[in-house]
Amino acid sequence: MNLEQMKERKRELGYTYEQIAELSGVPLGTVQKVFSGATASPRYDTLRALEQVFQKKEELFVREAVVYGTKKQGEYTVEDYRALPDDQRMELIDGVLYDMAVPTGIHQIVGGEIYAVLREHIRKKRGKCLPMYSPIDVQLDCDDKTIVQPDVLVLCDTGRLSGNTITGAPDFIVEVLSKSTKKKDMFIKLNKYMNAGVREYWMVDFDKMKILVYDFEHDNYPVLYGTDSMIPVGIFGGECTIDFGEITEYLKSFSLI
Repeated sequence: MNLEQMKERKRELGYTYEQIAELSGVPLGTVQKVFSGATASPRYDTLRALEQVFQKKEELFVREAVVYGTKKQGEYTVEDYRALPDDQRMELIDGVLYDMAVPTGIHQIVGGEIYAVLREHIRKKRGKCLPMYSPIDVQLDCDDKTIVQPDVLVLCDTGRLSGNTITGAPDFIVEVLSKSTKKKDMFIKLNKYMNAGVREYWMVDFDKMKILVYDFEHDNYPVLYGTDSMIPVGIFGGECTIDFGEITEYLKSFSLI
């Protein structure tokens, strides 16, 4: 894969320079110089590291679950997922089962605060959309190969909710990133959500103190915010905003960050 092909792949996937640097191990400044053309002849090992980000992202960057049984990864179905023990938290993506980490305190607090703001806004506006938080199964592609559990979501077509399962794509999804699931959320889920018809996807990363917003509906992505930002929720026309500065101060008050 040459540099022009990598640039095209970068545009297709919506990767930021920071994402590429994190996955490749190439310094951010070098990534920026290579893709901007400021470095005319990048080193071979640099290009090779960058190439691997775009060629084999699933193999290189996502830790698959250890599954006992006769099936191979890629062959598992919703029926297999439903048969898992209640205490074994996993997601099923394109027939592959992935471990889900136990949520940390930060993870739960941030998700809860975002959910609370969304719920309050919808109630005040007497809206018909439904905010929800994990664990809730989302049969994303309406097939038997994928079920995910977003941290926070908003569903406006509530007729697609049956029991603890949503069939099809929610309108809005937030994933609070953790070290063990970060690369799955940033790459595999990003593409699944975009292709399934999710209107807006946020990735909240308190390790890096940033939020990545993908407004698929308006072809405006990614937009990078700091954790001191007021971020408008696109599906509500910006009438609802999440004050991450307030959430950050709340976490600091408990010495969680």
